[in-house]
Amino acid sequence: MEINAKATQEFVPIKEVRDGTIILKDNSLRAIIMASSINFALKGADERNAILYQFQVFLNSLDFPVQIVVQSRELDIRPYLALLEQREKSQVNELMKIQIEEYIGFIKDFTENTNVMTKNFFVVVSYTPAVLQGKINKGMLSGLFGKKEKKEDIKRGQEESFEENRTQLEQRIAVVEQGLVRCGIRIARLGTEEVTEIFYRVFNPGESEKSIKLG
Repeated sequence: MEINAKATQEFVPIKEVRDGTIILKDNSLRAIIMASSINFALKGADERNAILYQFQVFLNSLDFPVQIVVQSRELDIRPYLALLEQREKSQVNELMKIQIEEYIGFIKDFTENTNVMTKNFFVVVSYTPAVLQGKINKGMLSGLFGKKEKKEDIKRGQEESFEENRTQLEQRIAVVEQGLVRCGIRIARLGTEEVTEIFYRVFNPGESEKSIKLG
């Protein structure tokens, strides 16, 4: 059974990714912030209360919606095992070679009997531009009177509109980043390459993953 690639793409609402900003087909914008986790079990009672208070303040400061996404996947240990096997082959010390071999066996047995999971936490910040009735009417009137906008003018207008909308999105991103940092959470704003990698993982779950470093 053949799958129509064009029909498959119609289910993906993304038009393009520019400078780390996701542009959807309805011209709304999205940005993705990767966030670290906090181990409450290692925190004292006062620290827990302080974190919860700061998170409450952060949520109350928002006047726009955000999405918190938790991505849980089975850890792919194959690249690590391949690295160990290379080290074993290049090792000249016989004792170290035996120890690496035993360690490889331990890792293989452990991962075969235990599901080792990795979790990534993302905060999605969105901005949907308002549709101005004046702009719609202007376009309709220009069409009625036979005036057509040049392609250069249309492209320039689209670029200006994108920059205006991205400025609004950046302001929201700043609010979210400040709120998360105050909670003691490390963050990393994802660029175009990282965003593309995220969506590639979503649609190709069998592929090996690359790590994204937090700031």
